[in-house]
Amino acid sequence: MSTSPSHATTSPTPVDASDQPVNTPEQASSRVDITEKPARAAGSGPAFLALLLILALTAGSITLLIAGGVAADAGRPGAVLRVITGGVGLLIALPLFSSFTVVVPGETSVRQFLGRYIGTVRHTGFVLVPPLTAGRKVSIKVHNFETNELKVNDLDGNPVNIAAIVVWQVADTARAVFAVEAYEEFIKAQAESALRHVATTHPYDEPGPGETSLRGGTDVVSAELAAEVAARVALAGLEIVEVRISSLAYAPEIAQAMLQRQQAGAVIAAREQIVEGAVTMVDQALKRLEADDIVTMDEERRAQMVSNLLVVLCSDQRTQPVVNTGSLYA
Repeated sequence: MSTSPSHATTSPTPVDASDQPVNTPEQASSRVDITEKPARAAGSGPAFLALLLILALTAGSITLLIAGGVAADAGRPGAVLRVITGGVGLLIALPLFSSFTVVVPGETSVRQFLGRYIGTVRHTGFVLVPPLTAGRKVSIKVHNFETNELKVNDLDGNPVNIAAIVVWQVADTARAVFAVEAYEEFIKAQAESALRHVATTHPYDEPGPGETSLRGGTDVVSAELAAEVAARVALAGLEIVEVRISSLAYAPEIAQAMLQRQQAGAVIAAREQIVEGAVTMVDQALKRLEADDIVTMDEERRAQMVSNLLVVLCSDQRTQPVVNTGSLYA
């Protein structure tokens, strides 16, 4: 009796996910890690001397080429050697003309050799640099710009329009050129982002205990804004000189309501001052009348006097005097 082989199916053994190796790539920073360093360069004196030597080499090489050509036509010996020597001299002299650059005050020259950063030239004038290097001019002057007027919600949720002026300059030319794509656009975007964040952390007006308002604490808010912008643009090698709020107002949709609230607050404050002054004047008047023994008043006459004086001093309009010819007790 033959028995057919049985094909047993075995279910896969469940494997705990925690036991499986996880192929996680190492978290490597994609930022360009570079810092400015001085390039090998010489000032105007060595540069002019090197230029004269290169010009002399070029002139000598051209002379040898011409002399070699004339000798070859005349059939004199040494023509080939002169041509080869003159050609080699030109091949050496011509690339050396790339060893000179001009750097004006307020600018630098970021030098590269075959795509590699070799340093920054900060010497001004006619400068001798390594040959076969390419340079990029980077301004280190102080720049400034004004951000767009942003509409943000303050700490209380009220929409406000705010803008700021940012004063900055390039501190690290290598980072400014290689760490970001376009550092001028980069700082503008980061400044607006920082302005939006700082504006949302402060109320426009009427701060609570321990708070600083945008309108009342301009210096504090500006310092906080400058610190945040500086932290955001540090990776681009930029330095923040100063940040100042240039425009601050409620958004148009709530400006009228907020103006009415401010006016009401001003009226209340003025009334409080008027009443306080009126009470002081009435008190001084009564004390003066009693001290000089001008008139003797009982409580009812005193109350009438106080009422009349307060009406005169606190009224919005001019009061009309009424002469009483009778008696208060009639």
